[in-house]
Amino acid sequence: MSDNAPIIMITGATAGFGEATARLFAKSGWRLILTGRRRERLEKLQAELGGPEQVFITDFDISSRQATENAIQQIPDAFSAVDVLVNNAGLALGMEPAQVTDLDDWERMVDTNIKGVMRCTRLLLPKMVERGRGYIINIGSVAGNWPYPGGNVYGATKAFVRQFTLALRADLLGTGVRVTNIEPGNAETEFSMVRFKDNATRADSIYANTQPLTAEDIADTILWLANTPKHVNVTTMEVMPTQQATGPLAIYRGE
Repeated sequence: MSDNAPIIMITGATAGFGEATARLFAKSGWRLILTGRRRERLEKLQAELGGPEQVFITDFDISSRQATENAIQQIPDAFSAVDVLVNNAGLALGMEPAQVTDLDDWERMVDTNIKGVMRCTRLLLPKMVERGRGYIINIGSVAGNWPYPGGNVYGATKAFVRQFTLALRADLLGTGVRVTNIEPGNAETEFSMVRFKDNATRADSIYANTQPLTAEDIADTILWLANTPKHVNVTTMEVMPTQQATGPLAIYRGE
């Protein structure tokens, strides 16, 4: 792999969309910056995907501003010219109605899904603008477009990601920096296990009798976007499994 190979930074690379994207881009000849909280998983990926010369890893909690700033400041010069930033780190917690949900879960989703995206973008964006090129790919969700019972703050955080993407496009017009929001639907990863706090029965029920998206489906989408011509910007992309669609508005008819 050449030292001139393009560089992609993937947050939340230890599982799901992030891990699948790391593996696909490594196979395609890219150099990688991988972030996550689980150091052992990052080290395993680094060893599998080319070693320290091709993969830089940094473990930190993206919900912490100080930790995020420190980690990005410590990216070595050989990896500093990031071509693509994939803001993938995020989570959903719980699916209870708003009036009984855990406020700590709400705050953690805001700190991760909103503030984490803001921080990584703001810290890497100036150098992209200075170079006149770069690509920010945000991982949103159909939940940011279509509400559902129990989606409350999770959906709101993904609505933020969508609007943030659109605002970035407006700000970055003429800079050469591109921005896309990918909005996946039902996808089978660790997502539901995290959401339901390792309750496998509840997690499995989300995918029962369906064929959901896979992490590799979204990784393929990210690679396709990264390889589009520089004059092409796909602003938003909603990706759902064939067995999923939006439905009619709910009507309460009383008891």
